[in-house]
Amino acid sequence: MIQIRKIEQLQLKLPLTSPFETSYGILTEKAFDLLIIEDELGNQGVGELVSFQQADYIEETIDMSRLIIKNELIPLLTMSPIKEPFEVQRRLTKVQGNFMAKAALETAIWDLYARRKNVSFREIFKSTKTELAVGISLGIHTDSAKLLKQARMYVSQGYTRLKLKIKPDYDIEPLTLLRKEFPHLLLMADANSAYTLKDLPVLLKLDRLNLAMIEQPFNQRDFIEHAYLQKQLKTPICLDENIRTLNDVKTAHTLGSCRGINLKIPRVGGIAEALSIVTFCREHNLTVWLGGMFESGVGRCLNIQFASQNDFTFPGDISASDRYYYDDIIKNKACLTDGKLAVPLGKGNGAVLDQEKIERYCYKKELLFS
Repeated sequence: MIQIRKIEQLQLKLPLTSPFETSYGILTEKAFDLLIIEDELGNQGVGELVSFQQADYIEETIDMSRLIIKNELIPLLTMSPIKEPFEVQRRLTKVQGNFMAKAALETAIWDLYARRKNVSFREIFKSTKTELAVGISLGIHTDSAKLLKQARMYVSQGYTRLKLKIKPDYDIEPLTLLRKEFPHLLLMADANSAYTLKDLPVLLKLDRLNLAMIEQPFNQRDFIEHAYLQKQLKTPICLDENIRTLNDVKTAHTLGSCRGINLKIPRVGGIAEALSIVTFCREHNLTVWLGGMFESGVGRCLNIQFASQNDFTFPGDISASDRYYYDDIIKNKACLTDGKLAVPLGKGNGAVLDQEKIERYCYKKELLFS
């Protein structure tokens, strides 16, 4: 039984190595929180709150998540000792939505549970992989020469899949350029809900580029028009923002809205729901791969451990630490070697916190429970 003795919240910001542009806007730094949960034995588990500062990706923002964690979720989490981590999901269902807030606490409990058991997530997930082939996401570039230069650099580093962020009037030309440069590479497009059915002629042209998939072309709550589009295309559609729960995956599968799922652990409320989605995808022949949320090293370690399961065969958006950040808050940074990332060997999520770096980038601390 896990008896929670303390919950601490650290608010941090990490500057990006360069601005990253999507159809939503431009990101120059990433704000995030660490939720550190301590048990009666002094063991600690850490989870990362990754909600964005604006309500553009989904409706949840980091300020909203902080309020929900403090006022709604922690009272449910600490009401009694916890037997095992799946219990957290059941407790927190009393609060509607707010999946990223829930995931920050739930993943911290999973980390704490594994460290108490002296095992890694890889052992809990019964994973056999020790390294992962991974892909990388490219932002919107107005300069084609710079886009090509960046793409060549990442391919030379060993990334096995390129994903390009697109939006209306920035789609056919850059993707054609990349396809011509890399005729056999896994190449895909991510629209972040930037298109409508009025853009069908453009999407049909993208269908000729032998893309691995087109991610989230339409509105994040739409399943019907995605299903219509999938019938028109030979290229698989992948859903991202739509997928908050297993029921969303079931809806998409039943309607034929997609052939692939970009699974993000924070967006679905944590590890328990993510495991259910992976099982459903395996049983129903849906491609599932792991996406990223500009996580720090803590979230990245979790993603690598989770993606080491045998059900993940498509390279996910789990790039090396230096892809987005000059610096990190863990000692065991993710480094690309021969095009692959090693699965962390440590207990729990595998992250080894760097207290000096945490102090450098933390701008506020708060004790939420004791």
